[in-house]
Amino acid sequence: MKLGRLPRRHSQRIARLSTFLDARRLALPPPPPSVDYITPCGSSFGMMGNDSLGDCTCAAVAHARQIWTGNANLPMQTDSDAAVIALYSAACGYVPGDPSTDRGGDEQTVLTYWSLKGLPLPDGSADELTAFVEVDVANIADVKTTIVDCGVCYIGFNVPDYAMASVGQLWDLQAGNDNPKIIGGHAVILAAYDSVGPTCITWGRPQKMTWGFFTRFTDEAYALADRDWISTTGSTPGGMSMDQLKGAMQALRESA
Repeated sequence: MKLGRLPRRHSQRIARLSTFLDARRLALPPPPPSVDYITPCGSSFGMMGNDSLGDCTCAAVAHARQIWTGNANLPMQTDSDAAVIALYSAACGYVPGDPSTDRGGDEQTVLTYWSLKGLPLPDGSADELTAFVEVDVANIADVKTTIVDCGVCYIGFNVPDYAMASVGQLWDLQAGNDNPKIIGGHAVILAAYDSVGPTCITWGRPQKMTWGFFTRFTDEAYALADRDWISTTGSTPGGMSMDQLKGAMQALRESA
């Protein structure tokens, strides 16, 4: 198991979900108490190269595609490790066989590449993300809404050392340990939640954390809009229209 999320960027070109929600927040129903998009997909999701490479930002892309297809566009599709590593190379500069280039990646760069260039597929085509918008990690209701609407919430968090020693167990805050040692950054998707907290997919399997753990260690989150998910479910980030999603990506496309 490896980490690989680099410190978050702060691009002003990336739209914020709160901008679209604030005008209609009072009219929106609260998110449901729980949602689970993981169980329909099983319990084995594949390492996507993240056992030997710091490609978690790209492995999370493939895990998102599993959730979307496993829930809305059956059968569940699992991208090959080679496809994920190709994305890692294209978006983050990794050169296969050269360990010095295995430096990880930042989430905004990976999401921007995925949106503008696409995930390389074996048939020579590329899967492009329709849009992404940033979610306020301090607003748990917006995080829940993102999972409900999008199937996933793509997050980045700082990993305390004790979490790596307790993979498979509930990740929670440690009593009396207010300043745990941070050993790196990690990118995952959240695809389920309940009153205890969200469940992510990492290193090939579901991993539960508490809301306290999420709040303490997460410093970036994104709502992802997938065209096939939208076509099947009719659900978009925060109920945004396709025109709004297109507008949200305009600044990034103009700067490409």
